[in-house]
Amino acid sequence: MKNDQDNDSPPIEDKVTLSGESDDDIQDEAAEEEKDPVQALTDELADKDALIADLRGEMLRVKADAENYKKRMRKEKEEFAQFANEKILKELINIKDNLERAFAAENPTAETLKEGVEMILKQFATLLEKEKVEPIEATGKPFDPNLHEALCRVETHDHEENTVTEEYSKGYTLNGRILRPAKVVVAKAPGKDAEAPGDDTPAS
Repeated sequence: MKNDQDNDSPPIEDKVTLSGESDDDIQDEAAEEEKDPVQALTDELADKDALIADLRGEMLRVKADAENYKKRMRKEKEEFAQFANEKILKELINIKDNLERAFAAENPTAETLKEGVEMILKQFATLLEKEKVEPIEATGKPFDPNLHEALCRVETHDHEENTVTEEYSKGYTLNGRILRPAKVVVAKAPGKDAEAPGDDTPAS
């Protein structure tokens, strides 16, 4: 009887865990968990490669932009050098036109020539003023080697020593910077040894 009961009992199935998962399922999940770190590293490396590629592309774009900027600035600099004096040259052309008209006048008198020259001088003065070119005061001023160039020194009782007594050519500044020093004659006290022309060091 006992043997018959044993034969009639249902076949034993695979053991089932409390969660309802079989041993095979657990083994599969464990195997996947073992593979996950490798896959995670692979995915991370792929992300890094993509990031590096993006950065390399961005670097190449920045480099190309920088090269284009350099080329553009070089071209603008060349154009500026070619046409920097355009405005002042136009003014000089106008003055030249007036000179040509003065010479083309029929039977000019000394008075009309003088008036023409005065008009042209005024045009030059206006042009220099517009370009921030200003004359340097010299005659009657103390000699200043930063502003004046001494051509010679002369003995005189009429001026204090190291005073500019005469101006051979006017000096000019451009925006406060020396464009050309004034060439002058400088007074010295009578009886002193002569100094070489061009000595621009004031006596102590």
